[in-house]
Amino acid sequence: MPSWIPYGASRPTRVSEVADRQDGTARIPVALSSASVYPLSVHDAFALAHDLGYDGVEVMVTNNSVSQDPDQLTVLSERYELPILAIHAPTLLLTQQVWGKAWTKIELSAAMAVEVGAKTVVTHPPFRWQTGYAEEFGEGITRVAAEYGVDIAVENMYPWKVRGREAKAYLPHWNPVPEPYERITWDFSHAAIAGMDSYEEIRGLGSRLAHVHLTDGTPNGKDEHLLPGQGQQRCAEALNHLAESGWDGVVAVEVSTRRARGAGEREDWLAQTLRFAREHLQH
Repeated sequence: MPSWIPYGASRPTRVSEVADRQDGTARIPVALSSASVYPLSVHDAFALAHDLGYDGVEVMVTNNSVSQDPDQLTVLSERYELPILAIHAPTLLLTQQVWGKAWTKIELSAAMAVEVGAKTVVTHPPFRWQTGYAEEFGEGITRVAAEYGVDIAVENMYPWKVRGREAKAYLPHWNPVPEPYERITWDFSHAAIAGMDSYEEIRGLGSRLAHVHLTDGTPNGKDEHLLPGQGQQRCAEALNHLAESGWDGVVAVEVSTRRARGAGEREDWLAQTLRFAREHLQH
């Protein structure tokens, strides 16, 4: 294990307290996911979040060395005066080689969350071929969450289809809602692919909802990560509900800007999404 793992470290500052200190009122923080600036760097995510007025950053752990290093992330957090509000564990297909075995990914993500002061670790459901890890996933994330004092929030995914038929990629399922997971991350783009109504699902999750990936999509089978309002999900109604219900999690913007024509268009898209979030999170 790396030497930076903070065994016995204190509980991270609650996100609601961070928001109170920033603007003097209790509001739901809006973070910028570093995935939203891909293929740019984590450093770019902090710089953009600072310039546009986001409340913090969600760091997706990838093969980029900075995203794996709590010391470098802390330097960026302090430089741009932005808290790291969530860590996204490297549990995507594209990050299968990051941090080795599946349980190591979860353990190191939780440890890094404590180190940088993040409350939440986002993870995907296990793949069916991850023998051992998949069968023990529910009990294992409960244990790690308790050990490190963070929320491990399982993200809703979507069915994979091959030649029009569903291929069972996840175990036990791509939908975490019926499973006994204590904390869940909700992604609007994934819900769109699955043909789910995010507004109704979020209402039904109640206190199990720990984290939100704000984006949009259409039921065309592609993980589009559109700007909210460009797809068919009821993003505005869902955010209104969160504000009215006194929810204390984080809304992280996770939209795709890969097709942006230069930095100016990327900044404009991310600024639009921040305005959308702030408008509909008012209460």
